[in-house]
Amino acid sequence: MKKIVSLLIVVVLFCSCSEYQKALKNEDVAAKFEVATKMYEAGKYSKAIRLFEQLAPSYRGKPQAEKLFYMFSQSYYKSKQYYLAGYQFESFVSGYPRSEKVQEAAFLGAYSYSKLAPVYSLDQTDTLKALEKFQAFIDNYPNSEYIAQANEAVKVLNGKLEKKAYENAKGYNTISDYKSALIAFDNFIADFPGTPFKEDALFYKYDSAYKLAINSVPSKMQERLNVAKVAYANLIKFNSATKYKKEADEMNARVETDLQKFTK
Repeated sequence: MKKIVSLLIVVVLFCSCSEYQKALKNEDVAAKFEVATKMYEAGKYSKAIRLFEQLAPSYRGKPQAEKLFYMFSQSYYKSKQYYLAGYQFESFVSGYPRSEKVQEAAFLGAYSYSKLAPVYSLDQTDTLKALEKFQAFIDNYPNSEYIAQANEAVKVLNGKLEKKAYENAKGYNTISDYKSALIAFDNFIADFPGTPFKEDALFYKYDSAYKLAINSVPSKMQERLNVAKVAYANLIKFNSATKYKKEADEMNARVETDLQKFTK
């Protein structure tokens, strides 16, 4: 029985391959379209794509073009070719703005670009592009059924930018470039006021201000100690029981002691 089943599978696969190979060479676009649809529905997206590529120039402007280009876009998406999927979905939205599939296509186009967004430590050009696409989707279809998913995707993408900005600022502190660290942390806190890294950012801003101050030439020390004192106050105001309290208090004691030298 198992041999019979295996034989049937082989026969089906052979017939399918034979049908596909014939379709590739067939100049009858209707027959080619039928096989392409069959490949798509069977989940054989790579084969469907090759046929859709051949059919696309002939079907532009024809009644079945909308279905073809929708399946073409989906084939790229489902085979994880996200750059091409994004491009095809955008073309679909532009070419068929009244299609019942237009909102889905617009969402999946933006989502395709989001799949190209790398981890936070790498260049975030694709992340910014995906955010731009999602914002356009949200602006164009504010009542879409995909809005919740779009907002969640935006949150994830912004999280990458947020984490990168925080790590960049902390990086300046790590390499002892305290002036740059202060600027970077100020920008980070202003750009991401609700960030979960705010306590960390406030502490490392204080740490940068403190280390810049105590290593300053005498003519600049008082001013920089006062900057550090304000940074400490902002950290304690944000969270009086901060996880950095012991270290911050010890640093602040040194700041207060050094400031007293300037009041004599």
